[in-house]
This record gives sequence, structure tokens and C-alpha cells, in this order.
Amino acid sequence: MKIAVYNNKPYVEQFFRLANGNFNHELVFLEEHLDSESVELAKDSQAVCIFVNDTANADILNHLKDIGIKLIALRCAGFNNVDLEAAEKLGLCVVRVPAYSPYAVAEHTIGLILALNRRIYRAHTRVREGNFSLDGLMGFDLHGTPVGIIGTGQIGQIVAQILNGFGCELYAFDPNENPECIKLGVRYVSLEDIYKKCYVITLHCPLIPQTRHLIDENAIAKMQDCVMLINTSRGALIDTKAVIEGLKNERIGYLGLDVYEEEGDLFFEDLSNQIIQDDVFARLLMFPNVIITGHQAFFTHNAVQAIAETTLSNIAAYERGECQNILTCRKIKKG
Repeated sequence: MKIAVYNNKPYVEQFFRLANGNFNHELVFLEEHLDSESVELAKDSQAVCIFVNDTANADILNHLKDIGIKLIALRCAGFNNVDLEAAEKLGLCVVRVPAYSPYAVAEHTIGLILALNRRIYRAHTRVREGNFSLDGLMGFDLHGTPVGIIGTGQIGQIVAQILNGFGCELYAFDPNENPECIKLGVRYVSLEDIYKKCYVITLHCPLIPQTRHLIDENAIAKMQDCVMLINTSRGALIDTKAVIEGLKNERIGYLGLDVYEEEGDLFFEDLSNQIIQDDVFARLLMFPNVIITGHQAFFTHNAVQAIAETTLSNIAAYERGECQNILTCRKIKKG
């Protein structure tokens, strides 16, 4: 099958070419994001492969259908950027990578917690400048600290396992309680209880209409003073403007983000020689108690290899007329 691979980066091409040795698809690598201007580049392909910041709304899906695209292959777990209802009506099949390395995201989450708590980023900068003062670097013991995990799928479960090793007091919210978390001693409570009880809150839930701006002004008002908030899931789980107010009034004492709700025009690109035009994002960068990474939590050798292999396997399964990691598909036809 001929596949237009949008939003290509050197590491994407490297791992996809390597994995394609087992599938022999025809891969066309495109640096452009999928949007209304670049959609025509998929002409003569039968499938498109897209990532988290590509756009697959109803208009773009209609255009893809018109130029002969049959399959939308997401090389990620999240699918909030795809209009699944429109895809279903158009008979377009949508597949994804539901799991690649939950350890990668979970471990990055712990890294953010530790770096914020012990001000490792500030200490490193000071020492490089010959400043060995400890003023402003005091942290707290994670042992015994109440931590709230919102979303206990594979990633949330691994976060719980790691934090259990630290001796944290673990609470969780998820409509579907995870038996493995319960075995660890995790206590499932309401969101309100998490906000009230927990000194560290970390988000590991999907972005759906019900979770958009889950962390808003009302939620922040219920949290403990100087709470640590971590988001390595999806940017729009957080109302960024409300979080900035929380930082200003010191309700939020630490903020660690690997995602941002308007990241599409920022992340995965080198903008070091440009002026950042997003004033909200620029404001976040001004706080000394904020760490932002550019959607790199997933970015390990293990994870990218698994993403490439699963994505190409999904496409091969579609060609065979088989169902594999499908989000929506009215009908599957061989070839």
C-alpha cells in the first residue's frame, strides 16, 4: 500500500524505514503537517499516516476521501484530532497505536516530579555558574506524600507502581478501577477528594469532551496550597489561563507539562531563532517553578520502534481485510 507519512522527522523516517523491511509498503515521507493546505499531497496514496498535531477534521477527511484515501493510520494512542463520526460516515478506516511503551511516559512523569521537587534544573544552572548556594532549592520527601493519579490505564498504573516504591500515599480517580492498582494499595476516590487530599496530582486520562479543561478555575480552587500539577497526557486537559492564575496566587506551587493545549504550532519544531507568538505559552515560561518539555515523554528508542512496527502492522492487517487496533471502519475490504 502507498502511504503518505505526514509530519515526518528524521527519527520517524529512520524507524519506519527499518520496520518496513517486514512489510514492503511504499512510504512517501512528507515534512508538512496534515491540514487543509497539505492534504492534496496525499494524492495517489491509499493511506495517510499522521501524528498528534495533524488535523483530520470533517473537511480534510472529505478531501482525503475524494482523492482516494481509504485508511487513516495514527502513529499514536490519542485520537482527539480525528473526527471519528465523519470518518465513519465516509467509510474511512481509522487505526491507531493503543500502546507502545507506557513505561516511557510514566518514567518521564516521575522525572518531572523529581526535577520540580528538588529544583534540579535550577541547581544545575547555578553550579555551572559557580553558585553553590542552597537558597530556594529545598524540596520535600516523596515518601508519605499524598499523590493523586487521574486515569489509571497502563500509564497511570505504572506511575502508581513507581510511586509506591517511593512510599507515597496513593489515591486515584478513574471510572474503571484498575485491579492492579488496588493490589498496590491505591485508594479510588472522587475527583474532589483528590483535589483536597493530594499534594501531587498527575494526569493520565484521555482527552474527550468530558475531560476537556478538567483542571479549571473551580478545580484549582479546591486544591491544597502549593500543589504540584503534572500533565503528560493531553494539553487540553488543563485550562492554561486558569493554571497561570493558580501559579500567580501560589495555589499551584509546581507545574510540570509535557503537553500544551495549543502546542500544534510549537512542538516538534526548532523555533529558537523566532519570537514565540503565543503569549499564554510565553507567560508560562516566565515562572521559576514550571518545567515544560516538548511532548517528549513518549520519546524512547523502545517506544518509537514499537510505534513504527504497530502502525505498519495495522496497515498490513487492513490490506488483508482484518481488524487490528481499529477506531472506526464501516467496512473492510481486502486491498
